[in-house]
Amino acid sequence: SMASHLSLVLDLAPAHWHRADLSLAQFLPQLLVFLNAHVALTHANSLAVFAALPGKSVMLHPAATGPVAPDANAYTPFRELDAAVVANLVAELDPVAAAAPTALVGALTKALCYINRISPGTSTPSSDRASDPRILILSVSPDLSTSYIPIMNAIFSAQKMKITIDACQIFGPDTVFLQQAAHLTGGAYLFLDRRDALLQYLIMAFLPPAATRKVLAVPTQDKIDFRAACFCHKNIVDIGFVCSVCLSIFCQPVPVCSTCRTKFPIKTLKRLNASRPPPP
Repeated sequence: SMASHLSLVLDLAPAHWHRADLSLAQFLPQLLVFLNAHVALTHANSLAVFAALPGKSVMLHPAATGPVAPDANAYTPFRELDAAVVANLVAELDPVAAAAPTALVGALTKALCYINRISPGTSTPSSDRASDPRILILSVSPDLSTSYIPIMNAIFSAQKMKITIDACQIFGPDTVFLQQAAHLTGGAYLFLDRRDALLQYLIMAFLPPAATRKVLAVPTQDKIDFRAACFCHKNIVDIGFVCSVCLSIFCQPVPVCSTCRTKFPIKTLKRLNASRPPPP
């Protein structure tokens, strides 16, 4: 069977985990079973785990760790994977920095760079490539409107590299940006209705690689929120005004585009202001 690469981006925002009905201690064993299942599918499968923490993003696996004590009752690759993820996660969690925004985009960008580094060269025929790369984002945080531009840049990079982005919102509100990421890259977006069935959701929806999903009934999105964040105030808007030159989005008509400095005629501004719906 063809090898598959999975890069996992794990949202570890302490402020949101504290409000959840699923503790991190309950979540981690189920996550490790899922990661072990991916490694066990075929010996050629590869795995990387990235953590999005307040103000920083780090790589949890593969990472340099000390030797793992042998255990006759455990498969060595599983034991090494579990030990590395847990040890690095414990070392990086910092409750003091919990107020800073979670660096989800930073972790996603690192995952893209890692996949680019381990992927075969462009001269390799697509039929001979050893990996079927995908990224799975496990999120607990709501959308951060200020990250709209960088996360869309990451999505477009994944599209160009033919990387599938899957997303699972474990709790909290649906995330507009992750819905769009999954839709635009051909991945699956799942809002977790039952936290006690997390492992079943992960294995049924996200364990099969993209090539296998063509013959499976993978969860699909009935409704996708395509709203964008304005470039001026970073608010998610229902109705936006788009620069005709650089396609920047604004929540109100502006005389000069702040991105490309294009100036718009006064008549156009008056017409657009007149067509705006009245405030609620």
